[in-house]
Amino acid sequence: MPVEPTPTRRRPSRLSRISRRGALALAGLLTLSACVSSGISGLAQRINPNAPVQVALLVPSGSADAGNTILAESLENAARLAVSDLSGVEIDLRVYSTQGDPAVAAQVAREAVDRGAQIILGPVRSAEANAVGTAVASSGVNVLSFSNNPAIAGNNVFVLGLTPDNAARRIFEYAARNDRGQVLVVGEQTTAGQLVLAAVNRAQSGTGATIAATATYEFSQQGIVNALPEIADAARSSGAQSVLFTADSAGALPILAQLLPDNRISHPRFQFMGITQWNIPPATLQLSGLQNGWFTLPDPSLVAQFEARFTQAYGEAPHPIAGLAYDGIAAIGALLGTGSADALSRAALTQGSGFVGVNGIFRLMPDGTNQRGLALATIRDNAVVILEPAPSSFVGSGS
Repeated sequence: MPVEPTPTRRRPSRLSRISRRGALALAGLLTLSACVSSGISGLAQRINPNAPVQVALLVPSGSADAGNTILAESLENAARLAVSDLSGVEIDLRVYSTQGDPAVAAQVAREAVDRGAQIILGPVRSAEANAVGTAVASSGVNVLSFSNNPAIAGNNVFVLGLTPDNAARRIFEYAARNDRGQVLVVGEQTTAGQLVLAAVNRAQSGTGATIAATATYEFSQQGIVNALPEIADAARSSGAQSVLFTADSAGALPILAQLLPDNRISHPRFQFMGITQWNIPPATLQLSGLQNGWFTLPDPSLVAQFEARFTQAYGEAPHPIAGLAYDGIAAIGALLGTGSADALSRAALTQGSGFVGVNGIFRLMPDGTNQRGLALATIRDNAVVILEPAPSSFVGSGS
């Protein structure tokens, strides 16, 4: 779950093809919200509950990067699928291309607001989201970005992405309850890596777990190899019961999982844990060093149903973060269903009971970050086994 380096911030942060209700009847399962309060208010633009609400979707199409084009199409398709699943509310979804460029993103965001957009969904990357938030702040329009960088959250910008804070808190709590609460944290020496390590440190508070030590490595194959003896020594000398990896499968995780056991750091003496999804890509499940390890993931049953529904509708699997677009529309639709003129205000967006989307339950926090209900899983015989299911509701107000 890499987090992008934080752009210059506007303030110190607290940190087309649609299948109409296909055979899976995803909308029937996803009621699109938990208990949404009425009487919500705030400073955002008031809406007409009896008219279609215009939502601007900002996607990174239009650049020379083919990956951006694929991602943009997947996000748009997921959003349109969510719109088709709504009942009793009308959303006028308009799609804008950011080209993956913060300046372009800010420009099209202003254009969208000038044309009547009442809330913005997207963009993807933190620098773009930061620019968009600044560009439309004076208009009272809120931004539900797909970023997972908590550092850009605040003012009118919310992050929908699965943040490392959520994953780390879940894994720390589980470790503490299972006598594995003395944790060595292993991360990379990059700007993004330092952001993740900061998130892990924040998440540890109040979980019952303790960060016994932190070890880092230079982000290169040789740098990881060179750091292995130091990481192994830190695990043994710190009294750690667990080793928490911040890396994902595209980064250092495969090398660490392969070589640390060669340095006598392995299960069962040390419990390997991760805050990234070890089932993405599925080949990661074949790594011998990760067998019996613990990791977090969104509600797998809901994700699987969304992926099947999306594939049925569009003939291809969704991008791994496409579900965020569905979640954003789900939240907007649930709030519009209250019939309040203040349905898109900050108070409405941050109501404590949260929402249900294709990644499970989530709620937006007053500081612009989010909380998500995650499942806790392990790997046995190269397959995912759920140790604790994702929660189905939040406890507390979330304020």
